Amino acid sequence: MTHLIEFLFVLVAATTTAVISFSPPIVRHRRTLELRSIASEVTEEMKAAMKAKDTTTLGTIRLIRSAFANAQIEFKTDELTDEQAQTVLRKMAKMRQESIDMFSKGGAEDRADAERAELAVIERWLPKLADEEQTREWALAAIEAVGGDNMGKVMGALMKDHKGELDGNMAQKVVKEELAKL
Repeated sequence: MTHLIEFLFVLVAATTTAVISFSPPIVRHRRTLELRSIASEVTEEMKAAMKAKDTTTLGTIRLIRSAFANAQIEFKTDELTDEQAQTVLRKMAKMRQESIDMFSKGGAEDRADAERAELAVIERWLPKLADEEQTREWALAAIEAVGGDNMGKVMGALMKDHKGELDGNMAQKVVKEELAKL
């Protein structure tokens, strides 16, 4: 559909003296005022990494693009929304964090460092999660809202209200601490 619209406007522009210009869809971008989707940002970063011959960044971005392609198939869409892309990136970040923990416990610090480098690249496109203090405030509010000491209900309310804003493991730890005080 988009290609058809662009073709029609090019056809109109070619037959008239007025030139119609189009700007790309405005979604979001971190470094400039022009806004782009996360997927297009990743593509631009890949080009920059290729030019800079940054193998770590390039390898990680290729993994991200592959995960995006798999997600497009899973979500049955031509282009991922920023929310879908962030979901994919969160899964990738969680896998890297688990690998870092396992490699560190196993004494393979070189592998843990490689995973940390990949995690740093992935986190470029993820919003920052709430710190422990903010998580504690939200947990207390959820405990008051639920009105009890049921861990499952409190976590359900907390995650429903603040999905994507906090780390689930930290939230679980904080909720356990706060429920123990009751």
